[in-house]
Amino acid sequence: MRLVQVTIPSGKRDSLLAALEDEQLDYVVAEEISDEKYDGIAYVPLPTNAVEPVLETLREAGLGEDTFTVVLAANTVVSRRFEELQEEYAEERDEDRIARDELTSAAADLAPSMPTYVIMTVVSAVVATAGLLLDSAAVVVGSMVIAPLVGPALSASVGTVVGDNAMFRRGIKLQVFGLLLAIAAAFLFAFVVRHVHLVPPLADVTTVPEIRERVAPDFLMLAIAIGAGVAGIISLTSGVSVALVGVMIAVALIPPAATVGIGLAWGQPSVSVGSAVLLLVNVLSINLASLVVLWYKGYRPQRWFRRDEARRNLLRRGVTLAVAILILSAFLGGVTFDSFQRASTEEAIQDDAATAIESFDTPHELELVEVDVRYQQILPFQEPQRVVVTVGIPPGETVSGLATEIRERVHETTGNDVEIEVRYVQIEIG
Repeated sequence: MRLVQVTIPSGKRDSLLAALEDEQLDYVVAEEISDEKYDGIAYVPLPTNAVEPVLETLREAGLGEDTFTVVLAANTVVSRRFEELQEEYAEERDEDRIARDELTSAAADLAPSMPTYVIMTVVSAVVATAGLLLDSAAVVVGSMVIAPLVGPALSASVGTVVGDNAMFRRGIKLQVFGLLLAIAAAFLFAFVVRHVHLVPPLADVTTVPEIRERVAPDFLMLAIAIGAGVAGIISLTSGVSVALVGVMIAVALIPPAATVGIGLAWGQPSVSVGSAVLLLVNVLSINLASLVVLWYKGYRPQRWFRRDEARRNLLRRGVTLAVAILILSAFLGGVTFDSFQRASTEEAIQDDAATAIESFDTPHELELVEVDVRYQQILPFQEPQRVVVTVGIPPGETVSGLATEIRERVHETTGNDVEIEVRYVQIEIG
């Protein structure tokens, strides 16, 4: 519920109050004596989704742009007439949808001041970098909580659909600046960490699981970014807090940005490239999802003659985002296909090892314990390089020649010349 306070311009009192009466609204008028331009102030309780259509009606009745309107949250309104109004608008409109003016104000408030934005972005990037290098999911999550990227990500979309080009440009600039700043902060911190030896020596940072999962992203990452954009804009248009949704948006942006910096600090371009693709896909997907949801929910510019321009901007920017996502998604598609291929290859290698052990000519009973396939990283793909097969044998017995048997079978199945290592462990069953 909202309480709308409308200043009534001189000479427009009768027409505005008549408009309120026609809409069958409860209202109270207080006299205004501080300025001769105004006759009074009307206080009108409204359901949240009724604010925008009622304001449109008042503008048609003479509420000019030189007047000001205040929209406040109302906890309780006791009125039979108001209850009927709620039921009416609940049938016609989304009950939680806030007015266009309220949306614009909320989006503007999401973007912090530049000093705060810079400090929080740097801190979140540094914390994320530390969490990735320590392989600590808890620390990485903590970095997302303080990241201030939700405001620019959503305000750019709001600026597009309501025709506020200044808001759109500011949102885009803050997104680009924030992500570049996060990468730079992560690089500088990771560079210091590496050369001061604050973490154990790492010849290859992809051996850290938290880093590796952001180097070769698949299509599931795209779903996370789209979900973050949809959840963020729905929270904003419903007039509820977007703080928790901001964490979800940061999930898609801060860790990949930190991984780009880590790859640069360790001199591993393949790491930076893979995570940079993920970062770009995520930020583009968040913006595209926000645009689509806002337009679907019916937000348009206030002035009718600017709606065609807003529609053209939306189509142009939406198509640009979609094309860029499709191009970058080729990388994600390759990684997804590679994941499928790896799973199939591992299953085939395990079957080959089991078959070789069953058919191996030995008087001893052999048991397959484990098959570990190790890969050579050729981003975005991985080729099996070495297979470690653990085989159980009776106590005091020895076996030789099994590695050659397994290697021949694996080569015939995969077509790759894979190194096979067989480890024997003694197994005694009582």
